[in-house]
Amino acid sequence: MRKIVVVEFITIDGVIQAPGGSKEDAAEGFKYGGWMGPYFGKDKIAGEEMQKQMKKTAALLLGRKTYDIFAGFWPQHATEAEGWPQINNITKYVVSKTLQNPTWENTIVLHDTEELKKLKDSDGPDLQLYGSSNLVQSLMEHDLVDEYWLKIFPITLGQGKRLFEKGTIPASFKLFESKITPNGIVFLYYRRDGEVKTSDIA
Repeated sequence: MRKIVVVEFITIDGVIQAPGGSKEDAAEGFKYGGWMGPYFGKDKIAGEEMQKQMKKTAALLLGRKTYDIFAGFWPQHATEAEGWPQINNITKYVVSKTLQNPTWENTIVLHDTEELKKLKDSDGPDLQLYGSSNLVQSLMEHDLVDEYWLKIFPITLGQGKRLFEKGTIPASFKLFESKITPNGIVFLYYRRDGEVKTSDIA
């Protein structure tokens, strides 16, 4: 069985929309695209930690919009200097009902949640999911997320697509690694840890 690992850039108030650039996703009038740039671009420790995550990627799981963004950039930038030299060679799974004949090499289209569940139950490398705000809601709703690798930035936006929205279910997670960078970016690594437990403090 494979693990599904959700890898997200996220603000203090939970926004994950368009962290890397103004043209990524301007849906619903979002005007803060590129919000991570001023923090991430000048933080050597954050860059090293991010490259460590990317080098662990052996298979990608993406929603259609994030897939299109990646497919428009990475085929020409898959170098050691960019930190993701293997991305063209690994398998990219994209969940879409409309994508046909993808041109990015090693792409496999999944059409629904049932196909995704079968993929998760199969043998193979773990699946890293980046961005994909709509897909991640379905993953959470069906309890398919095994780990969260979150990069929390010291900023609030007050608008935008959030990570924990309609798909969120009650679930416990265990922190297994963490790091704080000079610019205040907090890297948190959580692993699924059963059901929610409650007790009275008194």
